[in-house]
Amino acid sequence: MGENSNTIQFNVSLDENQIPDKITWKASDNGEQGDCDAAFLTIWDSKEKNTLRIDLWTKEMMIDDMQIFFHQMMLSMSDTYKRATGDEALSKEMKEFAFHMGEKMGILKQGNN
Repeated sequence: MGENSNTIQFNVSLDENQIPDKITWKASDNGEQGDCDAAFLTIWDSKEKNTLRIDLWTKEMMIDDMQIFFHQMMLSMSDTYKRATGDEALSKEMKEFAFHMGEKMGILKQGNN
């Protein structure tokens, strides 16, 4: 790597059954680091036109927290999609779906978006 590169590192500790027990991360550009209970990494392979992904969560990750995590990821993806493509209409539909999903999961009250 050259001088103008940054590293994001994930360390995953596994239990005796190969299930994530602890996930830690650190970023080289700002020195931030911490523990987390879930990490979903998605990588685009332009040569193969395929998405590669790594989905990890610890056995301590609660279902309620996973639902909030998914809801927030969907909202974040809608914002990223809008920035990447300029497609405000589809971004709005994605966001509406995320709010609908949040209502169905019980983490948002109906009509509270």
